[in-house]
Amino acid sequence: MEIREKVDVCVVGAGHAGCEAALACARLGLETVIFTVSVDSIALMPCNPNVGGSSKGHLVREIDALGGEMGKNIDKTFIQSKMLNVSKGPAVHSLRAQADKQDYSRSMRHVLENQNHLTIKQAEVCEILFEENNDEKKITGVKTFTGTIYECKAIVLCTGTYLNARCLCGESITYTGPNGLQAATHLSDSLKAMGILLRRFKTGTPARMDKRSIDFSKMEEQFGDEKIVPFSFSTDPASIQKPQVSCWLTYTNEKTHEIIKNNLDRSPIYAGIIEGTGPRYCPSIEDKVVKFADKERHQVFIEPEGLYTNEMYVGGMSSSLPEDVQLKMYRTVPGLENCKIVRNAYAIEYDCINAKQLKASLEFKAVKGLFAGGQFNGSSGYEEAAAQGLIAGINAAMEILGKDPLILDRSESYIGVLIDDLVTKDNREPYRMMTSRAEYRLLLRQDNADLRLKKYGYQVGLLSKTHYEALLLKEKQINDEILRLKSTIVGANKRIRDFLDTKNSSHLNTGASLAELLCRPELGYDSIAPIDDERQPLPEDVCEQVEIEIKYEGYIERQKRQVESYKKMEKKLIPSDIDYDDIQSLRIEARQKLKEFMPASVGQASRISGVSPADISVLLIYLEHKRGRE
Repeated sequence: MEIREKVDVCVVGAGHAGCEAALACARLGLETVIFTVSVDSIALMPCNPNVGGSSKGHLVREIDALGGEMGKNIDKTFIQSKMLNVSKGPAVHSLRAQADKQDYSRSMRHVLENQNHLTIKQAEVCEILFEENNDEKKITGVKTFTGTIYECKAIVLCTGTYLNARCLCGESITYTGPNGLQAATHLSDSLKAMGILLRRFKTGTPARMDKRSIDFSKMEEQFGDEKIVPFSFSTDPASIQKPQVSCWLTYTNEKTHEIIKNNLDRSPIYAGIIEGTGPRYCPSIEDKVVKFADKERHQVFIEPEGLYTNEMYVGGMSSSLPEDVQLKMYRTVPGLENCKIVRNAYAIEYDCINAKQLKASLEFKAVKGLFAGGQFNGSSGYEEAAAQGLIAGINAAMEILGKDPLILDRSESYIGVLIDDLVTKDNREPYRMMTSRAEYRLLLRQDNADLRLKKYGYQVGLLSKTHYEALLLKEKQINDEILRLKSTIVGANKRIRDFLDTKNSSHLNTGASLAELLCRPELGYDSIAPIDDERQPLPEDVCEQVEIEIKYEGYIERQKRQVESYKKMEKKLIPSDIDYDDIQSLRIEARQKLKEFMPASVGQASRISGVSPADISVLLIYLEHKRGRE
């Protein structure tokens, strides 16, 4: 007998994207079911054992500011934490934490299991159900492999690397998902039948070593920070100051590279066995050796997978070479001469989409109620996945609740950059977030993610009024303190001269504000305290914002002016019924690309590959004339 269930939202996949999507929908009061091929794979970390890193740390902070879970979860389960790029400016500071993989997954599963309105279901979704009226498709539910039908109002696809997945280790091919888990082999056909275009991408992971077989004396020890900074704005910093484990740094060498070169014909990547395109910015060791032939060595990071396992992750040496070659290759690396492999390195390829089929809300343009997030959208990385899952989940909920979608733009978040890049660029390889992709990165710092985005978390309903009022208080404290420092004048007297001498700072010839002194590179907010007689105690995060805003005021104001110009282009909306064939002055390539992507605004159109500034000028003139005629 056929079983039918009625829910509001079905989330397909329980990786980092699926967890955020499901939690967002359930927390907004919608009855939600999250499907996974294995309950034991919830929030699985099948590759690197860390969260954050350059630009990715920004994403985690933004997820937290919007009401997501990733930052809170890594704060509970990290075993080492480090702020990267501290020798550079605040725009590129980024937090990175080593996770206890099992603890991370277990902790996230506990959150899901105890979330109201959320049900976890171990089942493979094999079909998307929909109805079609006048060429308009609208989802009606999903069907599992066992035949159960779940009727719903929205679906969020977060299939990760499981769709038609296969793992490759040399000549050996296994038709499984990551870590030997069951692949999802039926859903792709259903998606194709709906007219959704799929493609093949690939990614890879390095071997895991038995810690007891590694000689750490030949490696450089990598310590965590003495003062640990949390990812989540709601985590009390004092609660996470704890002993940390070490990571280790070593290097490949010419002998390593020689073994790889001599066996390239046995690598599925170079033998033509792999169909999918791999990530440019996280290449296999084979790719590194071939593409960077002039380099004598490459960094290798040995990282613990958790506190209660001896498995060590060999970061920087992902591979799909055969097992015998892997063993020879790894044993040339200092410290790994006698290593024992617990899990072989492998490549995995899978079905995903070109995200140009999505709106900025992450809803499919051609199918109402169908949303997508994570590696299914052609991205790579846990953090990118979680960010998309959160936005897709929020917007699935907004559609059901009859509210406007949450669309973050490039000027206010890294999440906005990530999604805009995915839906406006023809990405031909797994997309990875980088600070260089954000034009306004001085404004989009990881330290001010709460100031930028918590208002949206409150508006959609994922953050409480208490959180929002705390944000307003913080904003007021920052503004008041900046104003006070700008209006507090100190004279060129002996007390000030003596103080400046202790800081190796030049003397004043006339009076100056404390803000002006704070602009000097050798002085900081805390260091000027001895001459700041009116200073009152303020929270540490407020003090941090005050110092950054004053020190970088000129650069920040310049970027704000750039954002104003950008916003003008974003506000120039393009009618959804526009006929680009009517615009005769458009180049043929531009016309084709605009028809393919159907951008919502002139700003979005300007970022499409193949659309030139001259084409945008033609488009603007056409739109002005059209409005004039109307």
